[in-house]
Amino acid sequence: MAFTMAKWTIADYHQMIAVGLLQDRRVELLAGNIVEMAPEGEPHAYYSDEAAEYLIYLLGERAKVRQGKPITLWQNQSEPQPGIAIVQRLGADYLDHHPYPENIFWLIEYSDSSLSKDLETKAKIYAAAGILEYWVINLRAMQLIVFRTPTPAGYLSQQVWTPAQICPLAFPDITISVNRLLG
Repeated sequence: MAFTMAKWTIADYHQMIAVGLLQDRRVELLAGNIVEMAPEGEPHAYYSDEAAEYLIYLLGERAKVRQGKPITLWQNQSEPQPGIAIVQRLGADYLDHHPYPENIFWLIEYSDSSLSKDLETKAKIYAAAGILEYWVINLRAMQLIVFRTPTPAGYLSQQVWTPAQICPLAFPDITISVNRLLG
């Protein structure tokens, strides 16, 4: 017997949140599925927090650095919560909506137990939504994996970044130390 899974829309998901159905649950909406998020271990919390502070310092007023906050991807009924989202500074506009793809400069996930989800599921979702750049920090191997050139089917470019520095596509004049991202 084949089962058909019920898919949720972003509106359904927001309604569940509003009535408290998902209260005290660490979940995110990925391609219409409500997915449990792994607990954040100490290394994940430490490295992502340090990286966010470093990026705030580097980017200044040019971008907002959001940690563990939702983004809305209407294209594929997803509302993930990336570890770090570098987005446009829209001020109070974010009272009415989370950042949309056109507001996002790039995303960063720190991954340990969620590595396969971040490299496969989330990479496809972000690419299909048109997120220009997506970085995964693999905490198991202490390496930076950079995804660029999104298409509806996935990113055309994926590489383990070995140089000591990287310049994000949105800010080619900003040089980021990979060692600082890796702790």
